[in-house]
Amino acid sequence: MFELPPLPYDHAALEPVISRATMHLHHDKHHQKYVDTTNELLAKAGRAPASLEAVVREAAGDPASAKLFNNAAQAWNHTFFWTAMSARRQAPEGALAQAITRDFGGLDALKTAFVTEGAGHFGSGWVWLAAEGEALKVLSTHDAADLLIQGGLTPLLVCDLWEHAYYLDHKNDREGFLKAWFDALPDWSFAASQYAAARGEGKAWTHPAPDTVSGGTAALGARSN
Repeated sequence: MFELPPLPYDHAALEPVISRATMHLHHDKHHQKYVDTTNELLAKAGRAPASLEAVVREAAGDPASAKLFNNAAQAWNHTFFWTAMSARRQAPEGALAQAITRDFGGLDALKTAFVTEGAGHFGSGWVWLAAEGEALKVLSTHDAADLLIQGGLTPLLVCDLWEHAYYLDHKNDREGFLKAWFDALPDWSFAASQYAAARGEGKAWTHPAPDTVSGGTAALGARSN
């Protein structure tokens, strides 16, 4: 069954944008619940899937599998979210930086597009920087929906728009949270590896596979360059 992957940094590493208290609540409680419920539903159905990606894609669009989709997709989204952040402030470089200039006019313009999309999104969901081949785009998805069910799109970065992601630290100021997040926390080196994968250079990130032997998960996903 799937396990909650450990964070790739300390719970306090993303402060002041995301506090230790929020990380404990968000990762240790919310994310854990999505993983646990996904496992319970799979066990009840007698299923032992090879990947979380397969669970999400197979459950999408099937009304009878709505609960499984919501929990499995949220488990996937959260693991991607943790992986796409860094405690070390970075800037995009190389081909990704060039694409940002080409498609948005520069990093400041990308920030404006990202924050505007996320702040204007009604209700819960996620705001993404994605690649469709060479082209970059910003889009948001509602509730548990992600880019696994949208063909041709490779996620590069994502920020959580659910209130539990920011309310303890930023109250109802989602826009302020998104601005602070974009300035400090994106892992641009990870985004660059995802962009390379979108262009056919290497493999995109995948969620850790279910652990059927040791009872432990060693890493928060796989990054292939």
